[in-house]
Amino acid sequence: MASVAEDHHHKPWSMARVVIASSAGTAFEWYDFFIFGNLASVISKVFFAGLEPTQALIAALALFAAAFAFRPLGALIFGVVGDKLGRKGAFLVTVSLMGGATFLIGLLPTYATAGPSAAVMLIVLRILQGIALGGEYGGAAIYVAEHAPNGKRGASTGWIQSSASFGLLAALLVIVATRTYLGEDAFNAWGWRIPFLASSVLLAISLWMRAKLSESPEFQRIREEGEIAHAPLREAFGTAKNLKRVFVAFFGIMCAQGAVWYFTFFYMQVFLEKLVGLPSQTKDLLLIVMTVVSAPLYVYFGWLSDRMGRKPVMIGGMLLALVMYFPASHWIANAANPRLIEAQASTPIFVETDPATCSVQFDPAGTRKFVSACDIAKSALVTKGISFITRRSNDGQTHVVVGTERIAIAGGEGLSGADLKALKTKTGDAIGTELQAAGYPKSADPKQANMTLLIIILLGFVIASTALYGPQAAALVEMFPTRIRYTAMSFPYHVGTGWVGGFLPVTSFALVAITGNIYSGLWYAVVFTAISVVVSLFFLKETAGRRLQEV
Repeated sequence: MASVAEDHHHKPWSMARVVIASSAGTAFEWYDFFIFGNLASVISKVFFAGLEPTQALIAALALFAAAFAFRPLGALIFGVVGDKLGRKGAFLVTVSLMGGATFLIGLLPTYATAGPSAAVMLIVLRILQGIALGGEYGGAAIYVAEHAPNGKRGASTGWIQSSASFGLLAALLVIVATRTYLGEDAFNAWGWRIPFLASSVLLAISLWMRAKLSESPEFQRIREEGEIAHAPLREAFGTAKNLKRVFVAFFGIMCAQGAVWYFTFFYMQVFLEKLVGLPSQTKDLLLIVMTVVSAPLYVYFGWLSDRMGRKPVMIGGMLLALVMYFPASHWIANAANPRLIEAQASTPIFVETDPATCSVQFDPAGTRKFVSACDIAKSALVTKGISFITRRSNDGQTHVVVGTERIAIAGGEGLSGADLKALKTKTGDAIGTELQAAGYPKSADPKQANMTLLIIILLGFVIASTALYGPQAAALVEMFPTRIRYTAMSFPYHVGTGWVGGFLPVTSFALVAITGNIYSGLWYAVVFTAISVVVSLFFLKETAGRRLQEV
């Protein structure tokens, strides 16, 4: 009887419906989540207008990260629901929660109308998004995997992985279309709301598709056999054998996943726009190309892992990213803004100051005021994407040295918020004038960029991230027994993507602000990727083709 039921669930039309409905719902949730990351620079102006530009951007990126911080909580909450009550019910709730929170972001008042309370409301909704996404991915991946034949599990779950690219692509297309139709001024003023409000249509479609699905055959089996876990949290994390699997999943796979994927598709946006100076429209078009190419690659590498094994394909992606991080980022900067690189080489910038007056400008909450002359000088340069070298001042005063010009920088101690902001604007303008006189471009000129080379290099990172991410869902599902699979798999996944990946943009950008080197932020991704390479090589077991009933 069991084999008959298994054959029924593996009919082509049934499997196709499972994959389409699960992937479409997951793509919708990623759409909701990604529109915020893509609009970080706009969000910083709308909800953090009281901060100066660098702190506002860091605050917006930190808010992006805040939702990721709560994803493990969502994984625990909905993991228990999914393991005790069923996969279908859990991801119906998560998609509803995500859609409602996203729609409400589009209705929020701005800083100009509600002051700091606008940011507080935004934080609450972002937390709800994070909790919802924490329960979504595990449910969708497990649901598909528990329907798929043993020899095709990688290819089938590859569609769940590709749903992230479909969600990101949908977010980019809606944002680009809205921005193009309305114009930059109208988009920044109110048009940014449209991508959030449009999610209500996607929510309705997703709910309709998922409501028609039945429970997964594996969960039905353990329910009929009376094997449902009564305490999935204790069983997943309170036994040595399962806890070891959780640690291997996190350190061996998810550290690299958080680093490689979020570097490629999120930090690269900050790098191209804020540090290299490409216009946002050009950056968005490049990201669309990367996303379109990535969509079939997830399925391809999932399929490849069915034949070669999960472990070699994923480690190959990690090693490719590790080798590329530093040299490829230099190549990208040269291809995107050659005038900036030439100017940096011919006229390096120095900040002469008393190092004791310099702060570590890492403020995710966006509440601190950096008022020393050193902080103001560094902030002005980082905002313009300019690398600089700090050296001790002979007279204790702070100057920005551009060629033969020395620009005196005043401190803002004792100034009111408005006066401090005005001082920082004046300082930035003065530095900008000298930089342009020294040959520094105000922004990158897409006509001078080597777009062909730029796309080729970016696609190298796409290959690395898809080789790692494509087989990942199948590998994680195959590591844990059915009775605790939702809980045990979801938690390390969302700690890796939520904490390692979610905090990558804000931490990497802050490292640039601290050091004055636009490449310093790469070390974050390098360290976490290297950890996973070592752990995977020695502790990750091959699971391709494993029967889920035997785990």
